[in-house]
Amino acid sequence: MDRPINRIKVMLAEKRKSNKWLSEALGVAPTTVSKWCTNNAQPPMETFMKIAKLLEVDINELLRFDELEIPQNKD
Repeated sequence: MDRPINRIKVMLAEKRKSNKWLSEALGVAPTTVSKWCTNNAQPPMETFMKIAKLLEVDINELLRFDELEIPQNKD
C-alpha cells in the first residue's frame, strides 16, 4: 500500500513524544514501534486504542480512514 494507514509518527511528533517513550509505555520493543511509525506493520486495534489514550487523542486522529481506497463492487 502506497499511502500510510496510521499517523502514529505524526501524533508522536505533535505530542513531543519519542518512539522509545511509546515502546516503554506499551511494553513493546522499540523496533516494533518503529515499524508502526513507518507503516511497515500495523498494531492491533486494542493497541491503537492504548496509543490514543497515552497520547490523549481520539483514535480517529491516529488512523487515515478517509484516504483508504476501497474497491467498488461491479455488480
